Amino acid sequence: MKFKIVADSSCDLNEELKKKLNIGLVPLKIDVEDYTFIDDDSLEVDKLLNAMKNSKEPIKTSSPSPGDFLKEYGKGENVFVVTLSSALSSTYSNAVLAKNIALENSNKFIHIFDSLSASVGETLVSLKIFNLIQENFSPKDIVEKVEEYIKNMKTLFILESLENLMKAGRVSKVMGHIASVLSIKPIMGDDGDGTIRLVEKVRGGKRAFKRLVEIIGEEGDGFEDKILGIAHCNALNKAEELKRKIEEKYNFKQIIIVDTAGLSTAYADDGGIIIAF
Repeated sequence: MKFKIVADSSCDLNEELKKKLNIGLVPLKIDVEDYTFIDDDSLEVDKLLNAMKNSKEPIKTSSPSPGDFLKEYGKGENVFVVTLSSALSSTYSNAVLAKNIALENSNKFIHIFDSLSASVGETLVSLKIFNLIQENFSPKDIVEKVEEYIKNMKTLFILESLENLMKAGRVSKVMGHIASVLSIKPIMGDDGDGTIRLVEKVRGGKRAFKRLVEIIGEEGDGFEDKILGIAHCNALNKAEELKRKIEEKYNFKQIIIVDTAGLSTAYADDGGIIIAF
């Protein structure tokens, strides 16, 4: 059976994972004032960050069309698709529309996973699918195991600035302004249903960093069998330090570090850190 993993471009990958997983990435688009960035291999993150910094208007993002997904669906007999949380984007619904079109004249297997997450959360879901394929599980069993994995996955993040999330309506302006004035670093995370929740308010970046590591132990267990992913926006040193702190405290099976691509950069902004496990 020919398997294919497809994901939207919020699925952040490093070079090793790109080669290993061979994921078909379907790009979103990011509009900064009158310029459109296509979130594919041609996107330069530094240029996107600079454009956002100089823009007075909120950024706008647009999901891939069903046609964009259809191109990737044609590359496998058994297709597993991973998308951004359906609560945050129309990407999931467009992927489903593409599935319905593809199956009108085909009996191939296509399943769309709503990651209920983004960024490195999607990365971990894609990696889970890949590992199950390697273990020769049937498509039905892969779906069951991955849906359970998504249900138990945790996503947390700390951003240097909430500006873009405020502009996009993902967090309230009141919360954003209070955080800025009082030097509060909110630790944010998923709420289990694919939307963003405030996990904790911590004053100062170093304290927030330390608290993030502690929260991992409070929200999960059985780490020896789990992979933790760290995505960073132009903050490799910070990501590597976080990895060391986590390794000192927990015994994860593996910790991977990836750069944020365009979509994740648009919301995490310069210095942002996202983790999932």
